[in-house]
Amino acid sequence: MQRSVAIVGAGAAGAAAAYALREHPADVTVFEKSGGVCGRAATRRRDGCVYEYGANYLTADDDRVTELVTEELPTEGLTEIDEPVWGFDSDGAIRESRNTRPANSEHRGEQTTRWTYEQGITQLAKRLFAAGDATVHRHTRVESLARSEAGWRVTDADGGSYGSFDATLLTPPGPQTADLLGQSEWRHADRRRLRQAAASVPYRTVVAGLLHYDFELDRPYYGLVSETEDHDVGWVGREECKAGHVPDGETLLLVQMAPDWSVTHYRDDAAALTDAIADATATLLDDDRLTEPDWTDHQHWRYALPDDGVEADALETAAAHDLFVAGDWVAGEARLHAAVRNGLRTGERIGEHL
Repeated sequence: MQRSVAIVGAGAAGAAAAYALREHPADVTVFEKSGGVCGRAATRRRDGCVYEYGANYLTADDDRVTELVTEELPTEGLTEIDEPVWGFDSDGAIRESRNTRPANSEHRGEQTTRWTYEQGITQLAKRLFAAGDATVHRHTRVESLARSEAGWRVTDADGGSYGSFDATLLTPPGPQTADLLGQSEWRHADRRRLRQAAASVPYRTVVAGLLHYDFELDRPYYGLVSETEDHDVGWVGREECKAGHVPDGETLLLVQMAPDWSVTHYRDDAAALTDAIADATATLLDDDRLTEPDWTDHQHWRYALPDDGVEADALETAAAHDLFVAGDWVAGEARLHAAVRNGLRTGERIGEHL
């Protein structure tokens, strides 16, 4: 019998779950509040440049995800970042490094294979959805869920209702998943338990700035990552090290500021924010030219990096009600491959459950 599954969120975990469900007789409907897919693994384009301003790449740190990317999905445009990642200390001293940040950070210093796509990292979710048979509703913010004997009813912010689903998967960050559960018509002790578990996952906030220059920056590394928690800058990545991202002779730096700095400056106006990011970058790289980019971009990530996972027992009790959650915050590891792996496993589990 054909079953139906609702997935809230078209990020990496939601896309991977939809892909895994292609092996099961299920109609999959995905609800995404934005106009794009892949969530915090996001891509923008400007003036001939392609750039990632959230998750920068996918690493070969999981055999299942590696098999997915290199053997199951189309590999056209899949490219490795050859240059290494170095580190810097609290004083801004840069050094070649293989042991930088903890495993729960987006950027680690170990020199492992790093992938992206020439067209941008969002190709990962696009290819996952293309390989499956899910219906994706973009610009559709899910406002509430309701549980009945017929299944789960999904209602969007405009009051639109999407029938009943045999199972529902929630993939937004933990606090947003908790908010959605709080607005749902499901009065059960297990709802409170899952909501509390999701709300308790701690997150780091990150403000990202993009700085473009019409000259080439000659450095021996792709990225720099802070080895400590007390530097204003958390990460600097050279987008020109990614094939197809930046025209020859130009430089585009992605600068992700440290969580404490990001919280302090979260509400700064755009000009002040990017000026401060450019000044901090120029100081770190010891190059005054970097104080004056010819164009900039920025992005705020309130829920950027989960620092812990979610209580396993809460997941088990929710599954008994045909409700599932997935994402890097469920895996307890702030890495793109962890979100993909968790999405695959959760999709497989939903298929078996149904």
